[in-house]
Amino acid sequence: MTRNALHEIKRSLDGLIGEKVLLRANGGRRKTVERTGVLEETYPSVFVVKLDPPDGTFKRVSYSYADVLTETVELMVCRDGDNVRITYTQV
Repeated sequence: MTRNALHEIKRSLDGLIGEKVLLRANGGRRKTVERTGVLEETYPSVFVVKLDPPDGTFKRVSYSYADVLTETVELMVCRDGDNVRITYTQV
């Protein structure tokens, strides 16, 4: 079942490549990191987000689809001023 869930998350992200996203991730020690960027690429096990530069430099981060499944990482698509959260719900 988990393998199917990871595949579904990847498939939903495949259609969002190039979209602006809001990324909320666990930074450790009760710290949450929140950044915006562009979903740049999806690979079999991970996806890559090119972060918006706070200081003029670009940075890329990658997370696994399991991070989305376990809600360690929250990913929201930013469209027309609204944020749509990417989640997986079992049917």
